[in-house]
Amino acid sequence: WLILVPRIAGACEVHDLQETEQTLIALESAAAGRVLAQVTDCEKINTAAIGNIVRQLHVHVIARKPGDANWPGPVWGFGVREPYDKAAAMILIAGIKSAWPSEHGIAL
Repeated sequence: WLILVPRIAGACEVHDLQETEQTLIALESAAAGRVLAQVTDCEKINTAAIGNIVRQLHVHVIARKPGDANWPGPVWGFGVREPYDKAAAMILIAGIKSAWPSEHGIAL
């Protein structure tokens, strides 16, 4: 699960952005999806900009597969948060950093 937060003051919705910024967030979301698919071996990537509680524009990119909590239902409002094992988290983070594209100025 990655959360992308554009560095654009006051942006709450994708339509608040200039067209070039909208294009960039689309490219970044797609890149995040490709990376998560590569490092997690997931079946499905869910991408959503749902800011009902946190109004600052942010995009969730979530790797899903059968057997995860509430599959195939939504991840929101179901179950109890389960933190990653620290060692597993470090392995996942290293995989994401290694696979993250650097073209087009997309920074991690």
